[in-house]
Amino acid sequence: MPPFRDDQIFIIAPGSQTTLAQLGLPESFTPARYRLRSRMFAAQKAGQFEPVKVRRKEKPSGSHAEPTPAEEEEEEWEEDRLSEEGAVWPIQHGRIVNWLGFYALMEHVYNTVNPPFHTPILLISEPVWTPKELEKVTQFFFEKFKVPAFSIMDAAMAASYAYGAPTATVVDVGYGKADVTCVADFVLHDVGRGLAVPDCGGEAMTGRLVELLNGRKGFNREVCEQLKKSSVCEVLAHEDELSTTAGAQDDGAGNPAAAASTGMDGSSNEHRHSVTATGTIPRGPGLGTEVGEEKKLEDEEGVLDIASIVTSGNMQEYLAQKEKEKAEKAAARQNKKGSDAQQQTAARPVRLPNAKRPRNTFVYEDHALRDAMKTAGMNTQELADMSCALDDTQNKRQKTPEPTSAVSDKAADASFAEHDAVKERSGSSTFRREIEVGLERFQAASGGTLDRLADAIFRTVQSCSDVSKRSELWDNMIIVGNGAKVRGFKEALLVRLSEKYLISPSSATIFTSELPSNLSTPMATGANTPLPQMPGQHHSSGVNPLLLAATTAQHHPHLNPSSSGLGQQLNAHTHSGHGQTPTSIKLAKIPDYFPEWKEVGYDEATFLGAQVAAKVLFIVDGGASNGYMTRTNYNEQGPSGIHEVAL
Repeated sequence: MPPFRDDQIFIIAPGSQTTLAQLGLPESFTPARYRLRSRMFAAQKAGQFEPVKVRRKEKPSGSHAEPTPAEEEEEEWEEDRLSEEGAVWPIQHGRIVNWLGFYALMEHVYNTVNPPFHTPILLISEPVWTPKELEKVTQFFFEKFKVPAFSIMDAAMAASYAYGAPTATVVDVGYGKADVTCVADFVLHDVGRGLAVPDCGGEAMTGRLVELLNGRKGFNREVCEQLKKSSVCEVLAHEDELSTTAGAQDDGAGNPAAAASTGMDGSSNEHRHSVTATGTIPRGPGLGTEVGEEKKLEDEEGVLDIASIVTSGNMQEYLAQKEKEKAEKAAARQNKKGSDAQQQTAARPVRLPNAKRPRNTFVYEDHALRDAMKTAGMNTQELADMSCALDDTQNKRQKTPEPTSAVSDKAADASFAEHDAVKERSGSSTFRREIEVGLERFQAASGGTLDRLADAIFRTVQSCSDVSKRSELWDNMIIVGNGAKVRGFKEALLVRLSEKYLISPSSATIFTSELPSNLSTPMATGANTPLPQMPGQHHSSGVNPLLLAATTAQHHPHLNPSSSGLGQQLNAHTHSGHGQTPTSIKLAKIPDYFPEWKEVGYDEATFLGAQVAAKVLFIVDGGASNGYMTRTNYNEQGPSGIHEVAL
C-alpha cells in the first residue's frame, strides 16, 4: 500500500510572474487549479510581507469639509487587489533575488491551498537555482510546514515527462529569459546548458512593441503588453510576409471588396497615404470623421488622455460624447439592415485573416483609468455606468477569425484567455476600448529575439556529450512557457532554426556525386571499380559517402581501408546521429490523451509533467527507489540530502 493517496499530493511551480499550485491528483490530469501572482507587498513591520496591497482609503475629492479630530485618528484602510504599485517580486529571471519575499510567497501559497497535515510536496525548480539554493528551499519546507515528504524536480525534466519524450530539447520561454536544456534518456545534460538566456522572453517582445510604437501617443507599456497578449499580435515565420501585407495596405483601399474585408476606407491615394503615415485612421471627433467637428477629448489613436479628462472635469461631457457615438453607430447599422434586397443578396467578400490585414483592432482594458476614477471618488455603481458607456465592444463579433494552431493544438485566440488575476477582477468594473494598430503588431520578435534563442539552442545541442543523441534532440523540440504563447512564435522559431542550421546533404550540389545513382562513389584509394550491390540495397540519390560521413557521426567502412566484408557493407549507409549540423528539425509530438490540457494548450506543460512525476514518485513507486526525501532522511542527512532524490 502506498504511503500517500492521490488527494494528498501538493504541487507548487513558482515562476517570475505567476505561481501555479494544486492539491490532489485527479484521475485525468488537469491544468493548475490555483494561479497566484508571484509578488508580495511590504508590511508595516520590517521583514514581513502581505499578499495584497493595503493602502489608506482616499476621501472623495468632492468633500471639502475639514476633518474632525476623531476622523483624523480613525484612518480607514482598504485592500487593493488590482494595483501592483510597490510590489516585491522575489523571483526575477528565474533567480531568487529576495529570500524573505520568496518564503512569504510560499507561505501565502500554502495558506491559500490549505492542505491537510499529512501532505507531501513536489516543487518545480528553475534551472538557474544552485545546489545551495535547493538546500535552502528544502530546509524551509521541512522546518516551516513539517512536511512528511518533499522532492524537487527540474522544470526541463518536468516538460520531458509531460511529452513522454525520454530524449528531447526543452526550450522554456519565460517572462524575462529563456532556458534551453538537453534531456537524453531522462538525464539532464548540465554541460553547455543555456541558462537564463537574456532578451528572449515575453518582456523582450513587449519592449520591442514599445520601441516600435513609441511615436504614437498613448501607447504605453501596459497597452503594448495587452497588445502582445491579444489575438492580433502575431509573429510571421518569414519576413517577406510582412512586405506582402504592407503591399496590401497600398492596394486594399482602392478596391471596394478589399476595403470591406480589411476594414479600410475607400479614400483616395493621396489621403490614404497621409493617414497611414501616422499609422492610424482618424475616428473622430474632428473634421471629416464619423462624429464630426466637436471638442476633442480623445486623441486620434483611440487612447484616452486620462490626466486631462480627470483634471479638467470633462468626464460627463466625454461620456455624453460616447453615448452619441454609440447611438450613431446603432442608427447606421439599422440603415444598413433596411437597404434594398439587391444589396442584401450581394456576394460578401471573403474576410482576410489577421496576417493579411495591414491594420486590425484589439480590446484594451484600461485599469489605470479605473484607478483614477476610483480615486476621484466614484462609487461602484458610477464605475459600472461609466464602464458600460465606454465599452464599445459589447455585442460585437470578433473581427478576425482565429485559426487553430497546428503547434499548440488549441485555438490561437485562447492563448491569453485566462488572465492571472481574472478572479480578482471579475467583480470589478473594467473599462474596455478598441485600439487600432498597424503592421507593428507583426514585429514583436523582430529585435533579434529569435536569432538569440536559435543560437542558444544550437550551442546547447552541440554541447551534448552523447553525439549519437543529437539527431533525436533535433527531432524532439519541446517549446513551452508563457512567453511562447504569442501567435506564430513557435512556428517562426522553427523556421529560423531551419534557415540558420538545417542542412540536407542529399539536396546540396556539393554533396552529390557525378556518378549514376546505382554506382558507388570511388573509394579513397583512387580505384574507380564500382562496389557490388547487395540484394535489397538501393541508392535513391547520388550522395557522396565520404562527404556524408564527414558531416555525420557514422563510421563509414570506406574511411577504413582495412575493413571489408559483406556484413560491413550492409551497414554502410546507417548512422546513429548527426555530429555537426542537423538534417531535420521537428517539434515533439503533443500528447493527446489529456483532454483538459488539450483544450487550454501545453504552454504550461511543466505542471503536467510534475503531475505525472508526482504520481510515479509518491503513489506508484511509493518511496521504493528513494524518489523523495522523507522526514527521517532530513533528520539524518540534513538539507544536503535533497541532491540524492532531486530529479
